[in-house]
Amino acid sequence: MASIQTHINIAHHASRSHRGDMLAYIVVQISIYDPVTYEHYMKIAPPSIAAYGGRYIVRGGPSEVLEGSWQPKRLVVLEFSSVDQARAWWDSPEYAPAKAIRQRSADTEMLLIAGIE
Repeated sequence: MASIQTHINIAHHASRSHRGDMLAYIVVQISIYDPVTYEHYMKIAPPSIAAYGGRYIVRGGPSEVLEGSWQPKRLVVLEFSSVDQARAWWDSPEYAPAKAIRQRSADTEMLLIAGIE
Protein backbone atom coordinates (compact mmCIF):
# COMPACT_ATOMS: atom_id res chain seq x y z
CA MET A 1 0.00 0.00 0.00
CA ALA A 2 2.77 2.48 0.89
CA SER A 3 4.49 1.64 -2.39
CA ILE A 4 1.36 2.52 -4.35
CA GLN A 5 1.02 5.83 -2.48
CA THR A 6 4.68 6.63 -3.16
CA HIS A 7 4.16 6.12 -6.90
CA ILE A 8 1.03 8.30 -6.82
CA ASN A 9 2.92 11.07 -5.02
CA ILE A 10 5.83 10.87 -7.47
CA ALA A 11 3.45 11.01 -10.44
CA HIS A 12 1.59 13.97 -8.92
CA HIS A 13 4.80 15.95 -8.35
CA ALA A 14 6.13 15.06 -11.81
CA SER A 15 2.96 16.31 -13.47
CA ARG A 16 3.08 19.57 -11.45
CA SER A 17 6.71 20.16 -12.46
CA HIS A 18 5.88 19.48 -16.09
CA ARG A 19 3.15 22.15 -16.01
CA GLY A 20 5.60 24.64 -14.51
CA ASP A 21 3.63 25.39 -11.35
CA MET A 22 4.43 24.48 -7.78
CA LEU A 23 2.64 24.60 -4.50
CA ALA A 24 2.82 27.75 -2.40
CA TYR A 25 2.44 28.21 1.33
CA ILE A 26 1.35 31.10 3.48
CA VAL A 27 2.84 30.88 6.97
CA VAL A 28 1.23 33.09 9.59
CA GLN A 29 2.35 33.82 13.13
CA ILE A 30 -0.52 35.36 15.07
CA SER A 31 -0.78 37.02 18.46
CA ILE A 32 -4.47 37.58 19.25
CA TYR A 33 -5.33 40.55 21.48
CA ASP A 34 -9.11 40.62 20.87
CA PRO A 35 -10.29 36.99 20.98
CA VAL A 36 -14.00 37.80 20.64
CA THR A 37 -13.44 39.67 17.36
CA TYR A 38 -10.93 37.07 16.17
CA GLU A 39 -13.56 34.32 16.60
CA HIS A 40 -15.54 36.02 13.84
CA TYR A 41 -12.45 36.01 11.61
CA MET A 42 -12.07 32.26 12.17
CA LYS A 43 -15.62 31.73 10.90
CA ILE A 44 -15.45 33.89 7.77
CA ALA A 45 -11.88 33.33 6.52
CA PRO A 46 -12.11 29.60 5.58
CA PRO A 47 -14.67 30.01 2.74
CA SER A 48 -12.45 32.63 1.07
CA ILE A 49 -9.44 30.31 1.34
CA ALA A 50 -11.39 27.42 -0.18
CA ALA A 51 -12.70 29.67 -2.98
CA TYR A 52 -9.11 30.14 -4.15
CA GLY A 53 -8.25 26.46 -3.87
CA GLY A 54 -6.41 26.86 -0.57
CA ARG A 55 -6.48 24.59 2.42
CA TYR A 56 -5.27 24.63 5.98
CA ILE A 57 -2.18 22.52 6.69
CA VAL A 58 -1.78 23.82 10.26
CA ARG A 59 -4.39 25.79 12.15
CA GLY A 60 -3.17 26.78 15.58
CA GLY A 61 -2.38 23.35 17.00
CA PRO A 62 0.18 22.72 19.72
CA SER A 63 3.81 23.30 18.79
CA GLU A 64 7.12 22.24 20.29
CA VAL A 65 10.38 24.15 20.06
CA LEU A 66 13.10 21.84 18.74
CA GLU A 67 15.81 24.48 18.32
CA GLY A 68 16.08 28.15 19.14
CA SER A 69 13.60 30.20 21.10
CA TRP A 70 10.74 30.78 18.64
CA GLN A 71 7.43 30.32 20.46
CA PRO A 72 4.55 31.62 18.35
CA LYS A 73 1.28 31.93 20.24
CA ARG A 74 -0.63 30.74 17.17
CA LEU A 75 0.74 29.42 13.88
CA VAL A 76 -1.23 28.83 10.70
CA VAL A 77 0.01 27.30 7.43
CA LEU A 78 -2.07 27.49 4.25
CA GLU A 79 -1.38 25.64 1.02
CA PHE A 80 -2.31 26.92 -2.45
CA SER A 81 -1.73 25.53 -5.93
CA SER A 82 0.67 28.35 -6.84
CA VAL A 83 2.20 31.61 -5.61
CA ASP A 84 -0.14 33.49 -7.94
CA GLN A 85 -3.19 31.75 -6.49
CA ALA A 86 -2.06 32.46 -2.91
CA ARG A 87 -1.48 36.13 -3.72
CA ALA A 88 -4.83 36.33 -5.52
CA TRP A 89 -6.54 35.04 -2.35
CA TRP A 90 -4.73 37.53 -0.10
CA ASP A 91 -5.66 40.41 -2.43
CA SER A 92 -9.21 39.16 -3.07
CA PRO A 93 -12.49 40.93 -2.34
CA GLU A 94 -13.66 37.66 -0.75
CA TYR A 95 -10.91 37.81 1.86
CA ALA A 96 -10.93 41.60 2.42
CA PRO A 97 -13.60 41.63 5.18
CA ALA A 98 -11.87 38.81 7.09
CA LYS A 99 -8.47 40.46 6.64
CA ALA A 100 -9.79 43.71 8.14
CA ILE A 101 -11.16 41.82 11.16
CA ARG A 102 -7.86 39.97 11.65
CA GLN A 103 -5.90 43.19 11.44
CA ARG A 104 -8.14 44.76 14.12
CA SER A 105 -7.91 41.81 16.49
CA ALA A 106 -4.37 40.40 16.20
CA ASP A 107 -0.75 41.18 15.44
CA THR A 108 0.34 39.14 12.44
CA GLU A 109 3.55 38.15 10.68
CA MET A 110 2.76 36.56 7.30
CA LEU A 111 5.02 35.01 4.66
CA LEU A 112 4.25 33.71 1.18
CA ILE A 113 6.67 30.90 0.30
CA ALA A 114 7.04 28.97 -2.95
CA GLY A 115 7.27 25.22 -2.51
CA ILE A 116 9.86 23.04 -4.21
CA GLU A 117 9.34 21.04 -7.35
